[in-house]
Amino acid sequence: MSDKKKQQTMPGSELRNSRMHVVGMPVEKSENFGLTARRLMGLMAGERTLVGIILLLAFVSVALVVSGPRVLGHATDILFNGLTKRNGETEVNFGALHRTLFFAVGVYVMSFALAYAQTFMLAGVVQRTMFKLRADIEAKIHRLPLRYIDAKSRGDLLSRVTNDIDNISQSLQQSLSQLITSLLTIIGVLIMMVWVSWLLALIAIVTVPLSILSMKQIANRSKKRFIAQWSHTGALNGLIEETFTGHAIVKTFGRQKDVEERFAVTNEKLYEAGFGAQFMSGSIQPAMMFVGNLNYVLIAVVGGLRVASGTMGLGDVQAFIQYSRQFTQPLTQTASMMNVLQSGVASAERVFEVLDAEEETVEPAEVHMPEVVGRVAFENVKFSYLPERPLIDDLSLVAEPGTTVAIVGPTGAGKTTLVNLIMRFYELDGGRITLDGQDTALMPRSELRRNIGMVLQDTWLFGGTIRENIAYGNPSATEEQIRAAAKAAYVDRFVHSLPLGYDTVLDNEGGAVSAGEKQLLTIARAFLADPTILILDEATSSVDTRTEVLIQKAMVALRSQRTCFVIAHRLSTIRDANVILVMEAGRIVEQGSHEELLAAQGAYYRLYQSQFTGAATDLA
Repeated sequence: MSDKKKQQTMPGSELRNSRMHVVGMPVEKSENFGLTARRLMGLMAGERTLVGIILLLAFVSVALVVSGPRVLGHATDILFNGLTKRNGETEVNFGALHRTLFFAVGVYVMSFALAYAQTFMLAGVVQRTMFKLRADIEAKIHRLPLRYIDAKSRGDLLSRVTNDIDNISQSLQQSLSQLITSLLTIIGVLIMMVWVSWLLALIAIVTVPLSILSMKQIANRSKKRFIAQWSHTGALNGLIEETFTGHAIVKTFGRQKDVEERFAVTNEKLYEAGFGAQFMSGSIQPAMMFVGNLNYVLIAVVGGLRVASGTMGLGDVQAFIQYSRQFTQPLTQTASMMNVLQSGVASAERVFEVLDAEEETVEPAEVHMPEVVGRVAFENVKFSYLPERPLIDDLSLVAEPGTTVAIVGPTGAGKTTLVNLIMRFYELDGGRITLDGQDTALMPRSELRRNIGMVLQDTWLFGGTIRENIAYGNPSATEEQIRAAAKAAYVDRFVHSLPLGYDTVLDNEGGAVSAGEKQLLTIARAFLADPTILILDEATSSVDTRTEVLIQKAMVALRSQRTCFVIAHRLSTIRDANVILVMEAGRIVEQGSHEELLAAQGAYYRLYQSQFTGAATDLA
């Protein structure tokens, strides 16, 4: 779509230019952090039953773990106090001790088994949720208008679909199980500590507000940096995608140093954001460990005094010290998970931004359409990419069935925009476009585009065989139809020179074929689709003069019973068009046949003279 790329009124040019230095810059969204986290958890609404089972397993597992220190404390009491006198000597009641220890082992083994089952089930829940999220964003992208895609860096959009969703998956997998277990452990241990000694429990609880305050302060400072980290990751991906796509151009103009400098600047921003995010969030765990150690010292001192005074047994103090560790450990673990969770929520915010983007207008209900004849009419059409810069204003024209309409004009005149509006890639600001008298805005896009074939100046091939690339225009085509289309587009002659012929595998950049041969493949694809309306946007720009003459002959046959719109800069290729439209600044300033427009000596005549008289002068 050459005009769209060149004209300054196109959002893909103006918005990208204004975004060159701001893509990936952190956007202040911290006030939405809690809402994003809740929405992220809401994605698992369809897994409520399994989530309930996971919570139950976690509850039982934690209950068993919490009871362990109490059981081991009882074993200590047996050793310390449970002595019996036999023949004047003391001996331990090993039977009771063995039963207690075996029971403790059973408790921990059962807890492990339940925790293992919980982790296994949670992995399934998270991965199914991410599977659905990927499907949702893939479907969303297909519903987004081209205006939205043009205004975004492709690398950044790709990063949201891949990197950010992968990060969400890892964050949920690592943090959910730990958070559930930690919360239940805190509650269970607190109950057991109060049961053993309310005084020591009170000492342990006093340090909790200090822990929470420390964690909150650090988390508030780190979450902004996580948002910046993933935003700069998207910007870096966009820069890499742009550079590698145009790698040959970078080499040709010797701009490697410039690219390296831009990469270094973006990479430096990502480093600073990533370092800040990881350092700030990583400092939570040492802070929590410090508070936990204070708690441990206080309990050990007070517990020792109570044992010395005879108000507590040694086993109870031992159990309580273990409980104090179990009480501070989940707080520390929760703190250490905050960086993972914050990173996941920051990525979720970027993904939800795409999911919440405004979609194309709602499709009308599927209607039965009679066989399309191909009469296309523009009626007082108005359109602009940017509201403050009108492009097409009050344009009217009619393309009768079976006619070829050529569109010429200077760069930025609106030629490509015209055919984009036929395809409904963009919605009109005013007026309407009809196909056989029916407003295209009231037709399903899929039904409209099924009747239109399009060959662009920028060729596109996907990873697959030559046969599959041609058949993309008609997946149900037979081998004979594919070869017939290939012969009509002069693809067959160069395919036979390839070792694997039609089974030659191409990558998305074309691979084994030249730029001109890629153009021929896209033309063969259009032949095979057999559309009622054909749009050719500089379709022969990448082929040599001899091949262009052959294609023009084939095009005459292809266009004979089709409405055809041809955008051309080389006026020699459109002499046989039924109607030639000359556009300037979004308006049709002239229309007529080649001979009529030359005789009028207007805008078309000046274009013609600039090409052929200039070429003759150059040759002289």
